[in-house]
Amino acid sequence: MWMWGVAAAAGATAAAWAVHTLVPGIPLLTVAVVLGIVVGQLPVLRPAVTGPLKPGLSLAAKRLMRLGVVLLGLKLSLVDIAGLGWVTITTTVLIVLLTFVGTLWLGRLVGLPGHQPLLIATGFAICGASAIGAMSGVVKAKDQETATPVALVTLCGTLAIGVLPLLWHPLGLTDLQFGHWVGAGVHDVGQVVATAQIAGTAALAVAVVVKLTRVLMLAPIVASVALYERRRVAVAVGPVGGAADSPDATPGTPAAARRPPVLPLFVAGFLAMVLVRTFVPLPAALLDAADLVQTILLAMALFGLGTAVRLTELLRTGGRALGVGLASWLLIAALALAAVFVS
Repeated sequence: MWMWGVAAAAGATAAAWAVHTLVPGIPLLTVAVVLGIVVGQLPVLRPAVTGPLKPGLSLAAKRLMRLGVVLLGLKLSLVDIAGLGWVTITTTVLIVLLTFVGTLWLGRLVGLPGHQPLLIATGFAICGASAIGAMSGVVKAKDQETATPVALVTLCGTLAIGVLPLLWHPLGLTDLQFGHWVGAGVHDVGQVVATAQIAGTAALAVAVVVKLTRVLMLAPIVASVALYERRRVAVAVGPVGGAADSPDATPGTPAAARRPPVLPLFVAGFLAMVLVRTFVPLPAALLDAADLVQTILLAMALFGLGTAVRLTELLRTGGRALGVGLASWLLIAALALAAVFVS
């Protein structure tokens, strides 16, 4: 039955592509998420979304997301990142870490449930909904638990497309400085392109390279969380793998099999693709094809995640999450702006 859900995600991706073609300023992945959210709210479609389509939509949200993250590595060349200079690289890494830690701390301070603080911190600090999907696979977050962070990072990233250009000249930024600010402070790659392109090709090039430097941080942060989860499960299971009362325990399953890998397979694939792009001369046609496939996979995944959003529940209980998301957005924008003047 999973085929019907995957087919629905593919059809939604085609529709999102059509919207993006008609209005290029709206990022394709943003359209896919919003379309999924809209579909999830319609009473006439909800029985199908929560019934026969659910297995396929869940598969898209998880497995296709991971494949998309692997292909995302082909966008990254370590040579391009090194060309930024050590000051820009250092400040970009600090922005990611400070935003991640600050958002995680604030989310826990206000009492957000489950993995929401971690997922919001990952999305806002690194690369939007793609990072949220990657992290949710490591901590085994439920689709409903992932949906709110995806909605928040989509909302704030969309706001950035409209707000940051209005501040470009009042802040006295040059074209290149604006590109740097956008790359360091906007969440999704597509949102970065949509925001920075108005300042010209040079600003767009800087924005994309700075943004992809943030994307590279996905690997060490996800691997660190995976290591923490592995140790946490090891403590819960105990030295002999008994711990029948452990939430991770499954009768007859070895303890080691219940522990998350230190480096998730899709993260290893992501790193491998980065190395391939850096050291192997790949033809432009191959890179274009990989970029197309990656975009389709992520769009399908984000549509699947969007269908899990319940706006009525978000409006009723999501005030704290919205506050954390907006605070994280302001935090990374302020840190990125400070980095621009330091660099």
